[in-house]
Amino acid sequence: AEIIKVERPKIGDDTRRYAPPYIQKKKGEDSDIAAYFTSCNRNKQSIALNFTKPAGQAVIKELLKDSDVLIENFKTGTLDKYGLGYEQLKEEFPGLIYCSITGFGHTGPYKERPAYDMLIQAMGGSMSITGVPDGEPMKMGLSMFDLTAGLHGVIGILAALNDRHHTGLGQHVDISMLDVSVALLQNQGMNYL
Repeated sequence: AEIIKVERPKIGDDTRRYAPPYIQKKKGEDSDIAAYFTSCNRNKQSIALNFTKPAGQAVIKELLKDSDVLIENFKTGTLDKYGLGYEQLKEEFPGLIYCSITGFGHTGPYKERPAYDMLIQAMGGSMSITGVPDGEPMKMGLSMFDLTAGLHGVIGILAALNDRHHTGLGQHVDISMLDVSVALLQNQGMNYL
């Protein structure tokens, strides 16, 4: 697959600065690129684009003419402000699979809130079952729900692509990190209830 990542002009993706560790230029000499960023963005092309301006929005729409899938992870409603929400694009691009990965989904009382993995670990309950018995809640050593929300997004995208083979139509795949975190509690969540 050809993947084009859209980043903010001049500063790029926040994860470019999630360091140390950095990728090394040569043995013993760090570059200014975070190892985390490179691990999450292998084989992607990246463009700097200001989609808050009409010219940037036009570039996005030009790219969508040849795209099967758009994946976004902004707070709910962010892309709607710029004419790039699913409801705004589905008429012009009826076959587009539009995947949104947010902290709390596109409906409900927290839909407009931002989220990071540690917050979702706490709210979803996984911190309460991680660590030592009778100890304080503890976060996992990796960004579990950033990763698994992405995996759930891929599952939804694959299902939507399969459906498109039959209907010719795309759809909106709405993934909530909180939903994913609660689902992954499995029997631990049931034990709590």
